[in-house]
Amino acid sequence: MPEASPTTDPGTLLFAGDVFCDLVFSGVTAPEQGAEVYADAFAVTPGGVANRAVAAARAGAPTRVLSRLGDDVLGRHVHGLLTAEPLLDTSLLALVPGHQSSVSVALTGPEDRSFITYEEQLEPLTIPDDIGRVAATHVGIARPLPAWVATLRASGTTVVGGVGWDHTGEWSGEVLGRLAEVDVFVPNDVEAMRYTRTDTALEAAKVLAERVPLAVVTRGRDGVVAVDSANGVVATAETIPVDVVDPTGAGDVFVASFMAGTHHGWDLDTRLRFAAASAAYAVTGLGGAASAPHPAELVAFLRRTAARGDWSFLDASVPTGA
Repeated sequence: MPEASPTTDPGTLLFAGDVFCDLVFSGVTAPEQGAEVYADAFAVTPGGVANRAVAAARAGAPTRVLSRLGDDVLGRHVHGLLTAEPLLDTSLLALVPGHQSSVSVALTGPEDRSFITYEEQLEPLTIPDDIGRVAATHVGIARPLPAWVATLRASGTTVVGGVGWDHTGEWSGEVLGRLAEVDVFVPNDVEAMRYTRTDTALEAAKVLAERVPLAVVTRGRDGVVAVDSANGVVATAETIPVDVVDPTGAGDVFVASFMAGTHHGWDLDTRLRFAAASAAYAVTGLGGAASAPHPAELVAFLRRTAARGDWSFLDASVPTGA
């Protein structure tokens, strides 16, 4: 991802996609038929693309979310939560009369997750002509990219691609073909190795970097590895060992924090460390958006865990009182 100059306006980060109302039950597995189970904790939180939007805004980057919710009680509740987030512009988050907001029930623990989701389809999203300068946007590449992605990229927007688990088991080469349409690709290690038919995250990152300028492969407890083919650089970052409460949204928090790091003018190593630390913090709470760290929370977390390395860049670049 190109590095922004701290003295120029880098524009906003744009996150477009579906916003969910997530009902998260922690410390529980799916019950057997006819049985009832009790959770250790419960949370109602924005989900879907909101995970990335909230994380980027809390990381100190001006952020916009482009999506739609229903005007039902859940939709209005989620809209209110997102609108209350400083640095998050929800002017492109519409409330659609008569539409039922998408809902996901997550049964989650440190190692296992189950989901029940209800979603009503709407017409594909489009961006307004007067959207202004967009520094970077995140898109899924499992399916063909919408036309507005190429339009933004042609105007100078950095396009960051992601992908989810392929339930078909095909791990189609068509997905890798779409890497030509993005500037940065951020999968997890299992996804990366399956698509590239390799045996390690580093091997996968190197193969991916033949198709995209920057490949960033997350490795869970083993940290992250990135290959910057544009500059011939291989970079790694450790994660911070924590007791995992809910891994939901950790990948979203990572990629959003990584993108926000460009707004602060940080180099690749610093962005990786910042994103890995933010994701580690996020898994200690329930939900993705709800657990994304505010700057002061992240600083306190780093001190509490005695995280190795120099973190003074946070004090200089991020308002810790936020």
